[in-house]
Amino acid sequence: MTETNTHPSQCAGCGVKLQTERSDKVGYVPAAALERDPVICQRCFRIKNYNEASTLTVDQNEFLRLLNQVGNTKSLVVHIVDIFDFEGSLISGLQRFIGGNPVVLVVNKIDLLPKLVNHNKIVNWVQRQAKEQGLKVVEVVLCSAKQNVGFDRVLAALDQHRNGRDIYVVGSTNVGKSTLINRLIRDYSDLDNELTVSQYPGTTLDAVRIPIDDGSSIIDTPGIVYEHRLTELVTKKDLQKLMPTREIKPIVFQLNERQSIFFGALARFDFVQGERQSFTFYASNALDLHRTKLEKADQLYEEHKGELLAPPSKEDLDKLPKWTKHAIRIPRGGQKDVYISGLGWVKANAEVGAEIVVHAPKGVKVIMRESLI
Repeated sequence: MTETNTHPSQCAGCGVKLQTERSDKVGYVPAAALERDPVICQRCFRIKNYNEASTLTVDQNEFLRLLNQVGNTKSLVVHIVDIFDFEGSLISGLQRFIGGNPVVLVVNKIDLLPKLVNHNKIVNWVQRQAKEQGLKVVEVVLCSAKQNVGFDRVLAALDQHRNGRDIYVVGSTNVGKSTLINRLIRDYSDLDNELTVSQYPGTTLDAVRIPIDDGSSIIDTPGIVYEHRLTELVTKKDLQKLMPTREIKPIVFQLNERQSIFFGALARFDFVQGERQSFTFYASNALDLHRTKLEKADQLYEEHKGELLAPPSKEDLDKLPKWTKHAIRIPRGGQKDVYISGLGWVKANAEVGAEIVVHAPKGVKVIMRESLI
């Protein structure tokens, strides 16, 4: 956008620099809205007029700059993560940026897990994983934004831990952050107040402050884009197949060593060595899994990628980074998952151990972890 003397360069609501090109980025304002007085960005406009926030994104460096400023405040930080992509959506190193501020960890999309899963065990698992990442959490709350389950507990946790402080809501893309913000606006906010300019003189937080009745604010921060998640690398049409929308039905394969399973043409799981055993695959049921022998896997991929092995389509294959290999040794005893960020995980029912190789687009996070289920 070309700035002129007649149009302001900053949003009168949140102080962000205005731009007219990208509606998915912070500061967007339709060109026609520049004639309004005052001029506010589309996100502030939606909050003010419709009581709802929209999801916008910033890159990692911008997001970390924003988080550093949170450390200078006395606030409650609400970190929203996706249980289907827990490690991929957890903000790495969050604690060192936010200082001593308490964190409520809101775990969304709990409706995707099989109904018989024990929620107390999931909470304990999340607490252990968060502790491993150095995150001090005052409470873990499970919820489903889509099913509107668990939000009363989220609100109760915020009331319990807030003590009159501002609430910063942080999360990566596609975790359901805007749904939670919209619920908070409805429950807490007095929108007769104006959206307020950032309290930090001379800085743009790229964050919208939504006044609460008691004089403090909910601060809606943009979503952070993590490119170690497969969901950030695929096309929008493939994203719909990749992200489950309903309860996952796990698929169990009894595998002999030197057998492979393809996740379409998105990734491949090789059981290289070990006794015959079962592996349980947790992924979107819209995604086709295809079994073959390891010695035939490369040829199958070359001949059928984008067709029998899809998504992605042939046209979209080149948009993904080339595959890289991840060798994983699953020890004897103990339940372990092989997790592929944005795609799902494979539970090894390994009393006997196994040698695994995962092929996934370069940069996508692939790790072994304690079994979630």
